[in-house]
Amino acid sequence: MFTVSDSIHVNAPIERCFLLSTNVELVAQTLGMRADLQDLHGADGMVAGGDRLVWRGWKFGLPQMHESLITKYQRPEFFQDTMRRGRFKKYQHDHHFTEIDGWTLMVDKLRFSLPMGVLGRQVARHVMVPYIAKLLRRRMLLLKRVAESEEWRRYLKEDVEVGAGVASQGVRCPNASCSST
Repeated sequence: MFTVSDSIHVNAPIERCFLLSTNVELVAQTLGMRADLQDLHGADGMVAGGDRLVWRGWKFGLPQMHESLITKYQRPEFFQDTMRRGRFKKYQHDHHFTEIDGWTLMVDKLRFSLPMGVLGRQVARHVMVPYIAKLLRRRMLLLKRVAESEEWRRYLKEDVEVGAGVASQGVRCPNASCSST
C-alpha cells in the first residue's frame, strides 16, 4: 500500500473550503476527467455521504473509469472517497479540514495499491506516486486560489453563509453527521 499526502493553509473559513472540496466541477478541473452526476443526492454538483461518482477519461494513453463512493462525510471536518471499481487494487482518499485562527488547514491523504504484484508496486512507486503527488498539489493550489478570492461564489450558491461557517437552506445536509457550527 502506498500513501501520498499533501496539505495547505487557506485564508478562508472551513465551511467554504470544505464545500469547495466537494464540488465536482472543481475536482474535474484537476483530474482532467468528466464525472457522471446521476447518483448525487442533490442537484448542486457537490458530493455528500453515500454519493457515487463515476469518472471517465483518458490517462497514460488508456481509457479510464473510476467509480468512487463517498464512504464518510462529517461536514465540515472530513470526508472520504473510496474506489468501488477502477484500475487500482485499492484506493481511498481522506480529506481533512481544521480551522486554525480563522485559516483552514486542508490535509489530503491518499492510500492506494495496484494489481500485478511486483510489477504493480514498481509502477506505483515510480509512476503513480509522483503523478498523484503532482495531482494533489495542483488540487490544493486550485482550492486555495478559489477559496481566497471572490471566485468561490461561482461554485457555491449565494444563499450559503460560508463566511460565518453556517449553512443556510441552499446547502443540503444529507445526514446527522453534518454540523452548522
